[in-house]
Amino acid sequence: MVRRTALIGVVVLLGVVLRAAAGAAPCDMPPPGQCPQILPPVQYDGSLWDRETLTGNWGSLRDEWFNKGVLFDANVTQIGQGVVDGGKNGSWEYGGRGNLTAYVDTCKAGLWPGGIVKAELEGNWDDAVNLKSGGLMPVNSNALFPIPGGGNVALPDLSIVQFVAPYAGVQLGKIDTMGGDMNDFAHGKGDTQFFNLGFNINPVALVVPYSTLAASAIILPTCDINEAIVNFSVLSASGTASTSGFGTTSGPLYAGEGRVRTGFFDLTGHQLVGGLYSAKNYTSLDQRLGIAIKNQQLNQRDGTWAMYYNFDQYLYETDKVKGKGVGLFGRFGASQDAPNPSHYFYSIGIGGKGLVPERDYDEFGVGYFYLDLTNPTFAIRNQTQAFLRDEWGFETYYNIALTRWLLVTPDIQVIGPAQKQQILSLTDRRTIGTATVLGIRSQVIF
Repeated sequence: MVRRTALIGVVVLLGVVLRAAAGAAPCDMPPPGQCPQILPPVQYDGSLWDRETLTGNWGSLRDEWFNKGVLFDANVTQIGQGVVDGGKNGSWEYGGRGNLTAYVDTCKAGLWPGGIVKAELEGNWDDAVNLKSGGLMPVNSNALFPIPGGGNVALPDLSIVQFVAPYAGVQLGKIDTMGGDMNDFAHGKGDTQFFNLGFNINPVALVVPYSTLAASAIILPTCDINEAIVNFSVLSASGTASTSGFGTTSGPLYAGEGRVRTGFFDLTGHQLVGGLYSAKNYTSLDQRLGIAIKNQQLNQRDGTWAMYYNFDQYLYETDKVKGKGVGLFGRFGASQDAPNPSHYFYSIGIGGKGLVPERDYDEFGVGYFYLDLTNPTFAIRNQTQAFLRDEWGFETYYNIALTRWLLVTPDIQVIGPAQKQQILSLTDRRTIGTATVLGIRSQVIF
């Protein structure tokens, strides 16, 4: 109870600080009867080389829908990847993921003001090399959603955001939680920026399910979501993308996060801080093999907590409005030493957008992460053995925008994997060395 109260207090205090930092300017309300522009416009018209989507405007139908508050996003991402040195297995794998997301602006749709309804459908296929690098952080984030393993179709998000005032709203429903821990240079599901999960979200927060029932309070201290946002959520600690989530009894999870835009050196940047506490009953990582052999109950732990921070800061900008330039990003996180294996986490890197002349939509990134692990131990033949070690990773990618709707991304990763040995049999154990992983990604936006 003390931790829950402290977390709520931190979130409330953060909201006050962010509002003061952002200036708390008055909210500009639209004229009576006019809906504010909430959904971002998309350039459907134009030549095949200039428009944002492959299939265009569908005879002006998409623009008509947008004017009525309806927006569809559809894309397919494919990845070929192989462990070319070290790791556990050197074979190449191919897989992909399709995503269809629909948004409805309830004001423009003529229903009621202030609401956005979201529905997201995902499916993935075939294989990834995530189990072959020896790393704890998946080298192909895209293959994890909606469910790892391929051959899955699910609805990870069906929710509504309803604003009750220009600076306050609520979110209800089943939500896709990967929108948290936002960072301009290192974020997402491995389909647009870095491949490795360690650069897309802070792993100390991965006790939060990817898709789960949630209720959130949202605060916009300046009425502008791009300037500052604070939210506090109560979530189910056991949600999955393939189930509705109703009827689970694993306990609630409390999370709070705040993000503010900064203007250091008259350059764009963001600072984010968040925390969570879960009341779920978890199985402890630190077990003894003898207990499992005797079919005794594994050690249990009630609850866990985590806190995390990230920043992005441009060092040079060519276009503030379109977000072009180069800058730094970084993350830090800490969690309870069990059950989350990610005890401490650090990352740092450089990202850039639209720096090359005539290549306005290209992106690149170079990053390094270090994962300080809670190392489970097992008693085998009167000896206590640890089978994990701290993990580190390096990744660089270049996202080539052949057109605005066709992106091709070569990627290189070097991973110092957490797994020490590959146990093939009682007498055959192989050391898992530093893994070099090459990959190529393509994304088509329809």
